[in-house]
Parts: sequence; structure tokens; C-alpha cells
Amino acid sequence: MSWKADIDTTRNQLRELNKTIPEATKGFAALTKGVKEAGVLDFKHKEYVALGIAVATHCEACIAFHIEALVRIGASRDEVADVLAMAIQMGGGPALMYAGKALECFDELSAG
Repeated sequence: MSWKADIDTTRNQLRELNKTIPEATKGFAALTKGVKEAGVLDFKHKEYVALGIAVATHCEACIAFHIEALVRIGASRDEVADVLAMAIQMGGGPALMYAGKALECFDELSAG
């Protein structure tokens, strides 16, 4: 499994979805922009929240995108691990399994 390849595949799927239902995806993009640019939390902390939710809800594509963003903005492995620990506490055994996937994704994407 390659997280980078999965990210590329998901981006291609989303491009096709954007062509098929442009109004719905534009609305979602506007919501995303609004929550990430506004508010009192900085972007990094919002990405930590998103990662925790992605792990707790078992969304591998979400994990990949949020890990990718966290690597890009300089999150450390220890910071990500702390978020994963909180997600495990909130999500139990299933979150534990997805936290392992998230850490693997971080290691792959931060390696280069």
C-alpha cells in the first residue's frame, strides 16, 4: 500500500465528482474554506481536530489528506501521535486500528 498513490487516486475521483456535481462540491469547498480560514484556532490545530475525527470515523482518505496537510505545515511525529492517542481514547478499538494507519501514513509522507 502506498499512501501517496491513494492520495492521487482520491484526487482523481474527486475531480470526476467535481465535474459531475459541481454545485454540491463548490458548496462543500466554500464550507471548507470558511472553517479553515475563520475562527480562533490556527490551521494546524484545525487539522489536528480533523485528523482525530478522521481516525475516529475510520476515513482512510480523510486521514491521508489531513496527514498530508500536517506534514506540509511542519507537524512533528510526536504531535501527530498525541492527536492519535486522543482519537483512540475517544474512538476505542476501531480508532486504535486507524491510528496505526495514520502513523504509517505520516511516516511515509514525511520521509520525502
